[in-house]
Amino acid sequence: MATADLLTIIIEVILWRLSYYYFYGTFLDMTQMCIVIHVAGRAATDCSVWFTVFFTFDRFVAICCQKMKAKYCTGKAAAVVLTTTGILLCCKNIPLYFIYEAGKVINNVAWDCFRKPSAYTDPGWVGYDWLATVLTPLLPFVLIMLLNTLTVRHILVASRVRKGLRIQSNGDKRSDPEMESRRRSAILLFTISGSFIVLWSLLVADFIYYTFSGADPRNYTVSEYIFQHVGDILMAVSCCTNTFIYGVTQSKFREQLMNAARYPLTSIIQMIHNRNN
Repeated sequence: MATADLLTIIIEVILWRLSYYYFYGTFLDMTQMCIVIHVAGRAATDCSVWFTVFFTFDRFVAICCQKMKAKYCTGKAAAVVLTTTGILLCCKNIPLYFIYEAGKVINNVAWDCFRKPSAYTDPGWVGYDWLATVLTPLLPFVLIMLLNTLTVRHILVASRVRKGLRIQSNGDKRSDPEMESRRRSAILLFTISGSFIVLWSLLVADFIYYTFSGADPRNYTVSEYIFQHVGDILMAVSCCTNTFIYGVTQSKFREQLMNAARYPLTSIIQMIHNRNN
């Protein structure tokens, strides 16, 4: 999930946004490279979203389905699921390569890339656009909400049972560290769902707007253009937040991060020590 998020930032933000606005005229703005960047960015975004879905499902199984945990929550199962999903999502975005055309031609060199006008009117492309929007982000949002709701309900039921047993056994009404941990988990899960829908809402609203109004995004007014690009920015932000929310809050993640930060220093010290010996 973190890798897909990082790829999204590299492709969407660095190779496309920053390059286009601050370093325009490089080979990245040639039509063929522009199209490749768009397609790769879309595939990375899809992987980021769906890897988050599978990560949420993994947490659901680990917390709520103890019988499935030993079978599903393994490195081998995760590798198979993520590899298969990544290949399918890349194949799903191949048609996008044919939806773009050159923006201008200078000295027989094609520059920039824009969606063809037929992409907004042709039934085939409109249907593909609907399918792509349902797959990312509408269906993932429904799945994340459903899984998180079931997980939180399980946490709440287990907490009530645990609290009742503690009171019956020894009358202990003090705060329970285990219940506090579960309460924080519930807050974390709702934070994931809330941030996902908020950060993707403008992009979905823009899709619904130009689909039903018949507006051409290539001829947007200033306000419509701003609305569209704010949605793009929030989408890119969404691909960053889940890594921090899911990862940085986990003690094992922080431990591995500190080990990675210390590794160069410890390697140098070890090398110096070996030479002295």
